[in-house]
Amino acid sequence: MSPTELDLTMMARAIDLARQASGLGEVPIGAIVYHTQTGEVFAQASNRRERDRDPAGHAEFEAIRRACRRLGDWRLNDFSLAVTLEPCVMCAGAIVNARVGRVLYGAADPKAGAVRTLHRLLEDPRLNHRAVVLPGVMEKPCAALLTDFFRNLRRA
Repeated sequence: MSPTELDLTMMARAIDLARQASGLGEVPIGAIVYHTQTGEVFAQASNRRERDRDPAGHAEFEAIRRACRRLGDWRLNDFSLAVTLEPCVMCAGAIVNARVGRVLYGAADPKAGAVRTLHRLLEDPRLNHRAVVLPGVMEKPCAALLTDFFRNLRRA
């Protein structure tokens, strides 16, 4: 399955959120939860681990929380999540538990990726929910944000 124009628009917005996070000293990751059919954005977030001193302050985790609050339900079956980096185990667990219908991500995460790289949690038939996965959406700009951020951090 290929990403739609709507998916690409949402990933571009997630990249903008990631850039903003980088400017605040956060690892540049952005996430958007939107209705798959209408394109209505229900929530967006960027990483907040440093600002909040919270290990759960991942962009996708926060975007899922906000979307559920706004919807008034914990089920996001009709929603898509666009995130600039492949979700970790914690975030993949939140995606499964929130029943997110589709997940698209930009850069693969060789150290913590739980969607395709290290694990395949969103497609595991042993779990009670599976999401449609679109990996590598706008991968190069997503990966470049991370590479540049960590290169600059090492220089400093």
